[in-house]
Order: sequence, then C-alpha cells, then structure tokens
Amino acid sequence: MSFGQQILFFFSAIGAFNGFLLGIYLLFVKKLKHIPDFFLGLILLTLSIRVGISVCIYFYPDCPRIIPHTGLSALFFTGPALYYYIQSSFLKEQFDLKNCRKSFGFLTLILGFVGLLYLVFPVTWDTYFATFIYTIWSIFVFLSMYTYYVYSKKEQRTSNQLILPVLVSNVIIFLAYQLISTGLVQIYCAGGSLVFSFVLYVNFLILFNKKHSSAEHKEASKYSSKKISDELADNFVSKLERIMKSEALYKNPNLKLSDVAVKMNISAHQLSQLLNDNMGKSFSTYINEYRIDEACEKIENGSYLKIEEIGYEVGFNSKSTFFSTFKKIKNTTPLLHKQSQTLTETRFQSSNL
Repeated sequence: MSFGQQILFFFSAIGAFNGFLLGIYLLFVKKLKHIPDFFLGLILLTLSIRVGISVCIYFYPDCPRIIPHTGLSALFFTGPALYYYIQSSFLKEQFDLKNCRKSFGFLTLILGFVGLLYLVFPVTWDTYFATFIYTIWSIFVFLSMYTYYVYSKKEQRTSNQLILPVLVSNVIIFLAYQLISTGLVQIYCAGGSLVFSFVLYVNFLILFNKKHSSAEHKEASKYSSKKISDELADNFVSKLERIMKSEALYKNPNLKLSDVAVKMNISAHQLSQLLNDNMGKSFSTYINEYRIDEACEKIENGSYLKIEEIGYEVGFNSKSTFFSTFKKIKNTTPLLHKQSQTLTETRFQSSNL
C-alpha cells in the first residue's frame, strides 16, 4: 500500500469509525428521548456501514460478494431515515411514530424479498440490486428535499437548527455516490467515503459553533433579564471606584472589561449592565475618564514628563488616542490645558503681589 493509499485509508476509515460511534450513541444511548436524534443516528449508522465497506472494497477488491451487498442493504434505509428525520423535526409531538414503524417494517420486508431474489438468482440480480438500492435512496432524498421545502414555506418553526446542514450533507454524499456509481467520476467508492468523512467533520464544527453561540446567548439573556437593583448597583459602583483608585487598573493599556469583572467577583455581563444601565456610559468611556483625570492632575502639578509621555503613563497606547480622547472629554487639547493652567497660576501669583 502506497503512502497516498494509506492517507486515503486513514481519513476514510476514521470518518466511518466516528460516524459509526456517533450513530450507536444516538440510537442506543439516547434511544427515543428525542425522535429526530434517533433518525439522525440511523442515518449515521447506515452511512458509516456503507462507507466502511466501501473502504474495504477499495483496498481488498477480492472480498466475498455478500460484503458489498451488505453495505448496499444498509444504504437502503438512509433515505427513509433522512425523510423521517426532517418530518419529525418539524412536526415534533404531532409526528406519528406508529405509522413510521409500519413504514420501516414494510421497507424491511421489501429489502428482504429483493435480497432473497439475489440469493436465488445471484447472476441475474447482481446488476439490478445496486440499481434498486440507489433508486430507493434517490426517491427518498428528493422526497426529503420536497418535505423540507413545504414545511419551510409554511414558516413552521423548529428548534432543531441542524435540519438544513443534515439535509445538505446527505444530498452531497448522495450526489458523490451517484456520480461514482454511474462511472462519470473515476474514483470508485473510496471517493464517497472521503466525502462522507469531510461532511461529517464539517457538521461537527457547525454543531459546536451553534452550541457555543447558543450558550453565549443564554448567558447574555440570563443577565439582561435581571435588572440590577439600585441598592446593589450603589454597592457595585463603590466597589468599582475603590478598586480603580487603589489598584490603578486603568493604567493597563490592554485592560478588558472581563479583567475588571474578575477583580470585582461579578460576571462581565453584570459589569457591562452596571456601566450602561446604571452609570450611563460604556466601559471604554469609564476607563478613559480615569486616565484623563490623572493626566490633568499630572499636567497641573507640573510633571517633568512630556505631554505625549503623560498619555502613555496613564494608560493610552498611542499619542493620537490620548489627544483625541482628551479633546472629547475636556473639550480642549492637553497643550492648551497646560497653557491655561500656567496662565491661571501666573494671574494668581500677580494678584498676590
């Protein structure tokens, strides 16, 4: 086996293995606690079996004929599982599980009858068996797409955000195997295995991102729905001012809201809410006010530092930011402020003479 074939085998096999484990988990661990997950597990399990067998055929073409037909038999249920996955995701409690079981029982009888014909007439049915499986798969893929279109057009809401990614993934895998089976793409079954592995990991990323975004949204909603009482807000403000003055956190040019929240032992959402709702200012404005106040104090006390050096000293990371922020808060420039202070001192001294 060449190095290229080893890489091909590795990615195809690991995709099939992970899909198989995930399918087993959804089917036998979660069971029917969430019906769409059951059908998703069935999709993954049947595709994984087909993919695993495709890899075996590619690297070991002399394997018994019953093995590729077992893979095709598993693929027979992929289309119906996709169709019922979409239907159950939209219908939720209204989904007729009893009728679905009858349909799967009828499909199993059909597969058993066709399989029997193949065993009795292996030479005749050798060519037609794959055609039969792919035809059933095609019918249910198109039926699934139509079902998704109908329910989406009705604007029927569903909490299952994976419906479209799962549908698109199955269509991609279906097209890959169809092209390979027709001979239009000369990669044989391992090409479909690689497509399955790629699509599986893309869906993992989609699921992870959706869960991460959902967790962030829930966290934000949790705190946004809880208004901070005036009494608690006063305590927070006092604590915040005490920390800012005693530790001079504002002098850190890379200071973040989360850093200050950790110091206060509250969440970043609570601190943001305190600043915006109770104090009426953003985090950057609040921090910059402390910086400008200290800058003014240094200018007024006749600091030996240059104006731009004072900006760096109080926490600004650039001269331009210091000047623009000073102008915004004090409505003047640091240089004019220094000159006005000098002029005031001169007048005061003159009046005392």
